[in-house]
Amino acid sequence: MADTGAKNPRIAILGGGIGGLAAGAFLHREGISATVYEQASQLKEVGAGVVVAPNAVRLLRRLGVVDGFLRRAVRLEIGWEFRRWQDGTVLSAEDLASACERLYGEHTYTAHRADLLHVLRSAVPDSGIRLGKRCVDLTTRDDGRPVLRFADGEIVEPDVVIGADGIHSVVRSTIAESSPAAYSGFCAFRALVPSERAPAFARRNAQTLWIGPDHHLVHYPVSAGRFVNLVAFAPAGDDAVESWTATATVEEFLAEFEGWDRRLTELIRAGGTPGRWALLDRAPLRRWSKGPVTLLGDAAHPMFPFFAQGAAQAIEDAAVLARCLTDDLGDPARALQHYETLRIPRTSRLQEVSHARAFVNHLPDGPEQQARDKSFADADPLVANGWIYAYDPG
Repeated sequence: MADTGAKNPRIAILGGGIGGLAAGAFLHREGISATVYEQASQLKEVGAGVVVAPNAVRLLRRLGVVDGFLRRAVRLEIGWEFRRWQDGTVLSAEDLASACERLYGEHTYTAHRADLLHVLRSAVPDSGIRLGKRCVDLTTRDDGRPVLRFADGEIVEPDVVIGADGIHSVVRSTIAESSPAAYSGFCAFRALVPSERAPAFARRNAQTLWIGPDHHLVHYPVSAGRFVNLVAFAPAGDDAVESWTATATVEEFLAEFEGWDRRLTELIRAGGTPGRWALLDRAPLRRWSKGPVTLLGDAAHPMFPFFAQGAAQAIEDAAVLARCLTDDLGDPARALQHYETLRIPRTSRLQEVSHARAFVNHLPDGPEQQARDKSFADADPLVANGWIYAYDPG
């Protein structure tokens, strides 16, 4: 579709989550107008906490929204603090307060997902967001132009479509062969604990990971310290569904961590009714784009959350996509091919290492677990994962 709308292509972004709003923000920063179509009647992020590492922070700074983000975020002093499930023995801990900025030029933060969404929304003009717009079909005309049909009957024919519509993406099904997600065997519990109800150990500016047989649990403060985010992973039951809005009971959550350090059971009890969803497994895609249509974020590369990079990778996608379109406005299809060539190797690698982390975290007690625990003492995950945190799409 070369030269179509070369100077000012009409760009439709499906999905108003972190990835979609980041795409709208970076395109606007480049002087390219785009419209974000979000099916919800208001912009809000379900879920709870998110770790925002240096690779994402430097992009928020580039967007000019980092000051607003810092008013809502928590700067981590300790990260990768691994603790043994029975008694909380510290296996390793990373001094983020002194090392992170020195190594990567930015600190690492935690935040509520809604706070991150809010600051990205602030970088998108009101005219670039349409709410209550659920896309039900995507087709192409004979000349290759995309045609979007919405549930309310509206038809839109943009020059470029960016599918940031999440793990159940409508756009993904038009690009990749439709294949069901594999059963991962894991489910996740989540809760937000008001800080006044949380034990003192959980209120520290620390990202702590408790690891044990077939389970692990992570906690850190969010929302300027007003809450403690709690997320835990366990074998999935038959009634677990892949939904951020599904819930469990406190008793079900506690049963999964029976026998663990009593401080954790106190934290679980303080969180009230937990959310619970199944983790489904999806292999990396070989391609994200077809003509003037592409994917971004979870629609392109859903990954297990064990490296806390899902949101960051969506923001990176948005930055790279905006740059590719800016550099080749006369041929959006070619720009999208360049975008996926730049991004697929990195996101596929992150999908793979996140997948492998589940095995490492969930070893049963025994020789392998003991060797793993011993290796933690000599590990430096902040340096070892420099390929993640030093990345700069600029």
